[in-house]
Amino acid sequence: MNFITKKHLSRRTLLQSAGATLALPLLDAMIPAGTALAQTAAAGKPRFVGLFVPHGMAPGYWIPEKEGQLAESLPFNWKPLEPFRKQTVLLTGLHSRSAEPPPGATGADHWVAAAFLCADKPKKTAGADVRAGKTIDQMIAEKIGRENLMPSMQLAVEDPGANSSNCGEGYSCTYTNTISWSTPTSPLPMELNPQVVFERMFGDGSTVDMRAARRKRDGSILDSLTTSIGRMKSQASASDRTRLDDYTENVREIERRLQIAMKASTVAPTDMSVPVGVPQTFDEHIKLQFDLMALAFQADITRVGTLLFARDLTNRTYPASEAAGVSFHGASHHGEDPRRIAELSKINQYHVKMLAYLVNRLATTQDGDGTLLDRSLVLYGSNMGNSNQHVHYDVPHALIGGANGRLKGNRHIAYPTRQVPTGNLLLSVLDMFDIHQDSIGDSTGRLENL
Repeated sequence: MNFITKKHLSRRTLLQSAGATLALPLLDAMIPAGTALAQTAAAGKPRFVGLFVPHGMAPGYWIPEKEGQLAESLPFNWKPLEPFRKQTVLLTGLHSRSAEPPPGATGADHWVAAAFLCADKPKKTAGADVRAGKTIDQMIAEKIGRENLMPSMQLAVEDPGANSSNCGEGYSCTYTNTISWSTPTSPLPMELNPQVVFERMFGDGSTVDMRAARRKRDGSILDSLTTSIGRMKSQASASDRTRLDDYTENVREIERRLQIAMKASTVAPTDMSVPVGVPQTFDEHIKLQFDLMALAFQADITRVGTLLFARDLTNRTYPASEAAGVSFHGASHHGEDPRRIAELSKINQYHVKMLAYLVNRLATTQDGDGTLLDRSLVLYGSNMGNSNQHVHYDVPHALIGGANGRLKGNRHIAYPTRQVPTGNLLLSVLDMFDIHQDSIGDSTGRLENL
């Protein structure tokens, strides 16, 4: 490694040993001496995150009072985002028309999470002939993820096999179980098990038995790479040594928590079936999934990630929230009772708190001359407004991050109710990744003022 000449490490450098592969974060040594970062292959790469939450938000708890610059104190539901206000755009008034039944058909509503990232009404079918639309995360992955180990990652925190949705009204459970579609007829599974995600990120094709034996020895995946990492550190600059230390410690911490989860999950929670390797609490589960996503972004293993917070009709409760004991779907049918609306708002705020956990991870991780949050665009939203009335207009959406310099934050943009479909938002997001289309789903144009 030479920091004076034009010799430098490739951004695609991997450390490999038996049964393990470790991608590296962006180091100074990957940038040729005397070359501006923006002119190199190590220049900041864009990232995209799509996060879907069903059941809308509590009326009166999420819409800012004024349009324009955000107030220092955000509405109750969005309060966890206050530290990131300058990189947050709140969107109100959008209409999720794709969540409404097709003309002449019944049902939809609870069966259309699949429409979130494509703005297409799913075909009404309970069979294998499902059809929705190609989602923007997959379009973006084709654009910016071709060189990555994982072009995209799809994560979930609720087991599709759990009794959290009864899938009816003539719609396949597929529409509830995923928000990522590689083609209009190809839904992608959302991975529930963090252990599987970790092995996809760092395994090199070794067998299940080999990986099980490695875990049984209580050895870290990094132990087999100690020599290579040590050699690299001995030749690295002080700043690169610090980055390597921080990065490997992050990997060790995640692996430690995975090992705890593997042991703890031998006794499943009473309210749902938990596969081996899945943490028992929602709080630990979603944080672990977000840690893995941030780590994958840091090491450039992937640049695109999606996560499904919950499945429609879920009766899950959130003990770590202030609404412990109240189920999510139950709270969403609040009957316009102020007390019950307040309960729903506590669940909403807790979900945003988990969003803020990911945002903080991105904001505190350096990536070249910026942070991962500077590079990223995080889309968070729902397809319902007032869930008690099952309306799909005035739905909540937030955009967080710098989008590699293409998004100006600290704003509330209000659109006229029932007039602007969510497809316009998706079309505008694609523009930020240099994917320019005439339309997507139900779009009628691009979002004004974004």
